[in-house]
Amino acid sequence: MVIAPSFFGNVELGAVPAEEPKQLIGRIVEATLYDITGDFSHQYLKMFFQIAEIDGKTAHTLFKGHEYSRDYLRSLVRRRTTKVDGLFNLTTKDGYKLRVSVSALTLSRIKTSQEKLIRNMMAKTANEKAAALTLDQFVQEMVLGKIASDIYNEAKKVAPLRHVGIRKSKLVAQPAQAPIQEAPQAE
Repeated sequence: MVIAPSFFGNVELGAVPAEEPKQLIGRIVEATLYDITGDFSHQYLKMFFQIAEIDGKTAHTLFKGHEYSRDYLRSLVRRRTTKVDGLFNLTTKDGYKLRVSVSALTLSRIKTSQEKLIRNMMAKTANEKAAALTLDQFVQEMVLGKIASDIYNEAKKVAPLRHVGIRKSKLVAQPAQAPIQEAPQAE
């Protein structure tokens, strides 16, 4: 049985078959945020967890990343609007390194100078949040939309926005005491 990290309430993500428990370590499990929260409005968010340790018949996981589902992202994009994307490398308070993609969609076309301002606001807000929060807190705020709403409230002063969201994240590195385990390579 695969279990989500404690900051997601140790929710069961499903069962994964394996001949030996050691083979499970490093395997990536995918679930939607809806599977974790039970809220249907979170159906579009795919979450990725990596199995880190085995305890009897339960497998404990680490947060590995998340992304918007393709169809949801395509439903957001419209003609005669601007999509402002920002890709940022962040380090949390407890030393985890993340790569985060933020997207903002406007109501109408905007100038490139406005795009640049919005992107700078995204970077500033994301960096401040990451520096102030641990990985657990940052992931919760990122996935549940708190960071996106902070960016929206800041960037709406530059141009009218329709949607702001962190569309993708990836755990790049962990602090030295807990290295990321790579999935075993098939020979």
